[in-house]
Amino acid sequence: MDFLREYLKELRRPALVFFGFAAVFAVSFALYRLPLMAVLYPVLLCAAAGAALLFTDFFRKRRKYRALTRLAALPYSEIGGLPRPESVSETGYQAVIRSLTADAARREAQATQRFRETVDYYTVWAHQIKTPITGMNLALEGEDTPLSRRLRAGLLQIRQYVDMVLTYLRLDAESTDYVFREQALADIVDGALAPFAPEFIDRRLALDYTPSELTVVTDGKWLSFVIEQLLSNALKYTKEGGIRIATEEPRTLCVSDTGIGIDPADLPRVFEKGYTGAGGHRDSRSSGIGLYLVKRVCDELGIGIAITSSPGAGTTVRLKFEQYDLKAE
Repeated sequence: MDFLREYLKELRRPALVFFGFAAVFAVSFALYRLPLMAVLYPVLLCAAAGAALLFTDFFRKRRKYRALTRLAALPYSEIGGLPRPESVSETGYQAVIRSLTADAARREAQATQRFRETVDYYTVWAHQIKTPITGMNLALEGEDTPLSRRLRAGLLQIRQYVDMVLTYLRLDAESTDYVFREQALADIVDGALAPFAPEFIDRRLALDYTPSELTVVTDGKWLSFVIEQLLSNALKYTKEGGIRIATEEPRTLCVSDTGIGIDPADLPRVFEKGYTGAGGHRDSRSSGIGLYLVKRVCDELGIGIAITSSPGAGTTVRLKFEQYDLKAE
């Protein structure tokens, strides 16, 4: 907002009042046949005194306006004392602002508390529900039949959905459990890949896996979540053929599949929350959350991520570990 223009607009009413009073005096003097110079002289004196007052008033109000502009750019929680009010209306406005600020702080505190309670509840719930999942996996451990492989694949999906819930909540939490240390990328990939072995066998999908020789500084648990989600997506949309996991320069892990691919129009939006695209519409299991979480976690870990795909020709996801020079804790 241009302060000078707005200030001049404020002066229109006082100026009209001033010249209105001067006109009243001029008409009155004319009716009584008095010299009009007797009116003009005090009008000029009053105008000169008013100009001096306006000069000081302009700079005083400009300082106040700049202070309010700085306050307006701050979060409400950081707003300190407001400028001293100069009128009854300003006093009322400031009272309203203080009331709204206090109410906003109260609501934020309540929302934060509810969020913490929700995270705590689902954390406990996740650990509780993983117990029967682990028990069922142990019960199936000695069997290797088409039915047992499908059951293990279903249990893996349930565990992944639980992990997605926890990841979704923890990403916006005030504190995280990231622990960055130097790790062999192959160890993380092997751990993420192992639970999918029954599904590869049951669905007769090929796995072309070349263990990586890269050593990366990352959080193994969160990176494992990313790789599991990418493998889950690849398996979900691959009906025949297989999946390839390999590394390429510079320091990039590639997960490729021979699935249905992604429409070119959908590629720019695959990381948006809730966006499923044409492929997601064909698969009722798609929630549009998986890749959104993958991108969020990659951002937190300092990993670049890119997707290339063609309809009917499969999809390749690249995790780029050269993006940031992270140090082990």
